Amino acid sequence: MRYETVQNLKDEDFKRCTGVQRNTFEQMLAIMEAGLRNFGRPTTLKRADQLLMTLMYWREYRTEFHIGLTYGVSESTVCRTIQKVEMC
Repeated sequence: MRYETVQNLKDEDFKRCTGVQRNTFEQMLAIMEAGLRNFGRPTTLKRADQLLMTLMYWREYRTEFHIGLTYGVSESTVCRTIQKVEMC
């Protein structure tokens, strides 16, 4: 599930899907964008998708393997992304 899919949901459906309210998600995203630098190769996933991936990991207890299949990235990319988001 990409951010483009959930951004158009009603507020209560957005919370049901992500586990946080829309304004909380936006605040988390702003902090994350301020804390992460852009260097090297561009990332495959946008920042919003990285945050959504981490929330999916926390909320649904899905394995990194299954999340990687959902987003089309490797398990190690999921692991690094979650660690990077958690450090912000």
